[in-house]
Formats: sequence, C-alpha cells, structure tokens
Amino acid sequence: MFLDIFQAFDRIWHPGLLFKLKHALTSNFYLLLKSYLADTKFAVRHNNTLSDHYPIEAGVPQGSVLAPLLFLIFTADIPQAGNTTTALFADDVAVLSVNEVPVSATRQLQTHLNSLAEWYTRWRIKVNEAKSAQVTFTTRKNICPPLTFNNAPIPVTTEVKYLGLHLDQRLTCNTHIQAKHRQLDIKFRQFHWLLGRNSKLSLNNKLLLYKVFFKLIWSYGVQLWGCAKPTRLKITQRFQLKFLRNIVNAPWYINNQLVHTDLHIPSVTDEIQRVATKYNNKTHNHANDLIEHLYNNGPTDRRLC
Repeated sequence: MFLDIFQAFDRIWHPGLLFKLKHALTSNFYLLLKSYLADTKFAVRHNNTLSDHYPIEAGVPQGSVLAPLLFLIFTADIPQAGNTTTALFADDVAVLSVNEVPVSATRQLQTHLNSLAEWYTRWRIKVNEAKSAQVTFTTRKNICPPLTFNNAPIPVTTEVKYLGLHLDQRLTCNTHIQAKHRQLDIKFRQFHWLLGRNSKLSLNNKLLLYKVFFKLIWSYGVQLWGCAKPTRLKITQRFQLKFLRNIVNAPWYINNQLVHTDLHIPSVTDEIQRVATKYNNKTHNHANDLIEHLYNNGPTDRRLC
C-alpha cells in the first residue's frame, strides 16, 4: 500500500506538533521552536486589494531547513505492526505485507491500515484515498484482495511511482527504464540547440551537460534497477551512445567502444558495476547496525528485476 498524504507539510497541526516537541526535546529547544511557529499570520492579495491578516494554525514553512525535521518529529510515533513493514520518507508512506497466501497478506495489511487510519485522524492528517495505490508484487497470477482506508476503497494498480522509482508488479524494472528513456528523449530535444551537430559549444561543455543533466536522470536508483536483464539495460546504453556519437559527430564506421574510450565515459554496464561496488562497500562498513542487518538477515530467494 502506497499512501498519498494530502498537503502533508501544509497541514501539520501546530498544537499537536508542539505537544510532541515538548515531550521529545528539552525546554530550551521547545521554546525556540514554539516561537518559530507562533504568531505567524497570512493575508491574500488580489490585484491591489489586501485581505485582513489571519493566524496560521497549521503547516511548516516549505523550503526551510526545519520543515522536514519537524514533519519527521510529528510522524515519529506512527503505529507499527510486527507482521508488516512501514517505509517512511518525509510524506511518502509505503506499508508492505509479505505472505505466500494473498488473503493472509491482505488481512495483515488491513489490520495495520485500520490503526493507521485512527492515528491519522487523531493527528489531523488527511490521506487521499483516491490517489493512494495498492500493488501486489508477485510473479504469480493471483493478486491480493482489495484494501480499504477509512472505509474507502484503494485503487488497485499494476505499477506505482515511489521516491522517483517506477515499480511494476513483477519488479522487472522495465517500467522504470522506459519512463527514464522517455524523460531522456524529451530532455535531449530541449538541449538539441546546444548539443546538436551544428552547435558551437565545446566538447568539454557538452560532456559537462551530459554528466550534470542526462547521467543524473538515468543513473538515479541504479542500485535497485541496475540488476535488470541485459536486454533492458541496452535501452539506456543505446541512448548514451546516441548522445555521445552526436556530440562528437562520429561517422557510422567509428566503433562504439572507441567513442567511450576517447571520451572517458564508461558504458552503462560498467557504471552500474562501479556504483554497485561503491554502494556495497559503503553499506558493509556503515556505522548503522541496521544497514548491516539487511545483508545478514534478508531473504535469499527474493526476485528483483
């Protein structure tokens, strides 16, 4: 279940937040944050007319350094369950239940969702049930029965976008790769006047644009989708070669490997291997014991990509 929180940062209830801050922090920090939130007002301007000022009783200033921290404190006591997993990243909420029997997985998840619905209502956080999504990740044909939240049915889909990653029902990563390919094509057309064969921009600057814009698009989340099948990875590799050959105006008879070597740009497969090795070394030597726990106690028969 992927829950959509309605205007998460704008609807943080100030009295509830101050209540939690008072119990979580020392008096000095509490009073400082209380003064940060108190006595703030807003007005609406239409043309040359300005409305009266009204107090702001909910929300934290978006774009501020404190906003994500205050939101995390406000949601830190979200209900947990022993047979489900709750993944939180700011206002992105995912609740997962694992079971070989679809009905049992749904029953576990529904019980947890009922407690979440009570908690969200108590702390005045609104969930948009129509924009939430239920996905059954499985290679089998059977899917889990539908779920409800606040007695409202949750749409059942075969794919979902979570933290910028497109997750399909069978976790093949094909949906994510295709979505990134479309995004790269759009971005390339926007930059064609700078990157085309008739552009006067220097080669170094073209490569810089590639690293700053294009590489960041396709390499995002590569730790997850980098284990996709080689046939799917070739989609991204073809775009990279198209881009590199275009900026150097390479004739058809120039070998692709030579283009990579001369420009000092690794292939998609080599880049994935580099990132995977770096990520593996970083997590195995991480100071947080929970990260190491993922390797030592994780399931060994899970299918991903």
